[in-house]
Amino acid sequence: MGHINFGRVVLGGLLAGLVINVSESVLNGVVLGEEMNAMMAAMNKPPINGSMIGLFVLLGFGLGVVLIWLYAAIRPRLGPGIHTAICAGLTVWGLAYLYPNLFAFIIELFPRRVLVIQTVWGLVELIVAATAGAWLYRET
Repeated sequence: MGHINFGRVVLGGLLAGLVINVSESVLNGVVLGEEMNAMMAAMNKPPINGSMIGLFVLLGFGLGVVLIWLYAAIRPRLGPGIHTAICAGLTVWGLAYLYPNLFAFIIELFPRRVLVIQTVWGLVELIVAATAGAWLYRET
């Protein structure tokens, strides 16, 4: 069993984070942009601004690094490759997208249509991000 190559975790995580950030930009800026602005206004919150977007981008890269760290951690047991990347992606999706969105769905915090779109979009996003980041990961 090899040790985790943290340099490659960061490299793969940055690629995964790039996928996440581009995907989230398309989802929240183009696909759901008007609905997101309306939801913020309905809650008497200010519109999303540049400093918020900067923090979201940092969070996207952080999530990418966590995703590839998980891939590296389960790789010795499940083996390298796309199946292990998908398992890592599904795990992170469940914790970062499915669970919180189910909570918001149950208490009707946001429109259900928006939550369903975000949850399904996030599933595809994280599987693609995990696959891309895993492609760069090497143990030695």
